[in-house]
Amino acid sequence: MPHTSPHLDPLALRHAFASFATGVTVITTLDESGNPVGMTANSFGSVSLDPPLVQWSLRVNSGLHRAFVDAQTFCVSVLAADQEAIARRFASRVADRFEGVELIEAANTPPLIRHALAHFVCRKVNDYRVGDHELFVGEVLRATTHDGQPLVFHNSKFVSLS
Repeated sequence: MPHTSPHLDPLALRHAFASFATGVTVITTLDESGNPVGMTANSFGSVSLDPPLVQWSLRVNSGLHRAFVDAQTFCVSVLAADQEAIARRFASRVADRFEGVELIEAANTPPLIRHALAHFVCRKVNDYRVGDHELFVGEVLRATTHDGQPLVFHNSKFVSLS
């Protein structure tokens, strides 16, 4: 059994975390003015089927932190393999991340990314400060799926399953 030092090298730990392949999502909400905000996240996961709960996390020093803490709802779009450009756009610092992106929009609901593999519309149940991140838990109100291959993130790169 390997010994784990209480003083882990942050770079080595980041590399170890990167060895875990994940799906890629865009998480969206509406800010206090009703404007959409969104970001790329690979921390998304299921929590429970009964009740239907999901979770994801965001760095507390993110510029979007306050919008998600204040939000009552959020939406998750699980990206398809051909949506890497969207993942990069929502991970960037461009002024309008939504510009040029095909969306599914409904009144008073955060937008969803069109052609994603799955969509989850969620009511935020709670959020918790955990280390340098905020952990968000949401109850799934609606979920839809579509055929296709997922966009995957592994070793700090986007990859496909082919």
